[in-house]
Amino acid sequence: MSSFARAAHALHGADLSRRVGRVSDLIGLIIEATGVQVEIGEVCMVGDGRDPSGRDSVPTEVVGFRGGRTLLMPLGELHGIGPGTSVHPTGAPFRVAVGEPLLGRVIDGLGNPLDGVDPPSGVSWRSTTAAPPDPMTRPRIEDRVGLGVRALDTLVPCGRGQRLGIFAGSGVGKSSLMGMIARSTSAQVNVIALVGERGREVREFIERDLGDALSHSVVVVATSDQPALVRIRAAFTATAIAEHFRDQGRDVMLMMDSVTRFAMAQREVGLAIGEPPATRGYTPSVFALLPRLLERAGTSDRGSITGLYTVLVDGDDMNEPIADAVRSILDGHVVLTRSLAHSGHYPAIDVLQSVSRLIGEIVTPEVREAGTRLRSALAAYRDKEDLISIGAYQPGTDPVLDAAIGLRPRMEAFLKQRVDEPSSPEEADAHLLALADELVRRMPVTGEVIDGPPAAGAGGVPGRQVPAGGVPTGPPAIPALQLTA
Repeated sequence: MSSFARAAHALHGADLSRRVGRVSDLIGLIIEATGVQVEIGEVCMVGDGRDPSGRDSVPTEVVGFRGGRTLLMPLGELHGIGPGTSVHPTGAPFRVAVGEPLLGRVIDGLGNPLDGVDPPSGVSWRSTTAAPPDPMTRPRIEDRVGLGVRALDTLVPCGRGQRLGIFAGSGVGKSSLMGMIARSTSAQVNVIALVGERGREVREFIERDLGDALSHSVVVVATSDQPALVRIRAAFTATAIAEHFRDQGRDVMLMMDSVTRFAMAQREVGLAIGEPPATRGYTPSVFALLPRLLERAGTSDRGSITGLYTVLVDGDDMNEPIADAVRSILDGHVVLTRSLAHSGHYPAIDVLQSVSRLIGEIVTPEVREAGTRLRSALAAYRDKEDLISIGAYQPGTDPVLDAAIGLRPRMEAFLKQRVDEPSSPEEADAHLLALADELVRRMPVTGEVIDGPPAAGAGGVPGRQVPAGGVPTGPPAIPALQLTA
């Protein structure tokens, strides 16, 4: 394109009738302005321009209209704004820098560098708002992406382009799990969004949990003290950066911690502009915005974005509104429980509550069958755990439970994993298949005679048969009490 053609194109897109408005009111986080012609999502600069460098101007975003006035929310501090302050529309939505120079960098929710290095050069600019890929052009998910965690790669596998939620309360190891995945994943690029995190944890996560994986990662940070709109923008900024790499044909791992704080930030915005509160105070715009964010990940005809979204469940309630809404949108969920974390079981993944909706598409039938056997053994043990702990269970009553008790140490060793312990999907599959074979070997086949140990005070119980239904006949799991008059 010639210089004349570029100038003509720029002139054609220019707003030659832009009007400057004025601040009329400021209540809480909402700036009310008059005299501007803008659209929802457009960025406006609020300031009188007394500083030649423009540092006294505060970027804001149009979030609504009320009574003939424009409602703006700041993307920075509100210092220096008062009645009559000028409002300058930019005529464009918020844009962020994207490209290869961002790899290895740490930026804030607005795309500004946080790592003390100059802004990257050679980047292109992209709007943070975009439509999800056309559902009819999305390739089917058929390949498994390695996450480097045995319990996930085998029992809750993640496909390339799948969206998986990590549901947990506070302090049960979400950040450590994300660091394990970022270091070990087979994806080509990591984009990590820390939304509403404590400022103390940011450097700790980057240096301790992320480590050398920073070289092929982009970290977007919006701490809890940032304005609500900045926390919302951080989620969309990370998604836009991931979309850029996907459009280049890359396989991208997008990790966001957490969607709950993103929803809380949108709740602040909704309540500030007068939306009615709904379930637990969340406004309707929260539930409208969640699919607009989460549906942008996934496969396209060029590349893929595998999304891992953490959900900070309120009071460890897995059915609270945000957890329930996110679970209905995503393609699977991983549940971390406080009881496992307190017992020293890390990662604290409860595989019985965790589900991948694509497990039948991305793993072999042998691995899937082995996972089903392991889940059955774990479920049998959990169902009778109280009886086992008090010594009331009679061995030989339930063959599946007997096998689970005998292999309990091996199952625990398989599900536990140190944060610095590497694991590949192939190694995890081999581990699981060997464990499942041992479970099968210890379980009696249909019709086999089981000679259990004698019950207390009642003599032996010889020749108990396992009927075709697989449930043995004979004494119950709790032996009868021997009472004398």
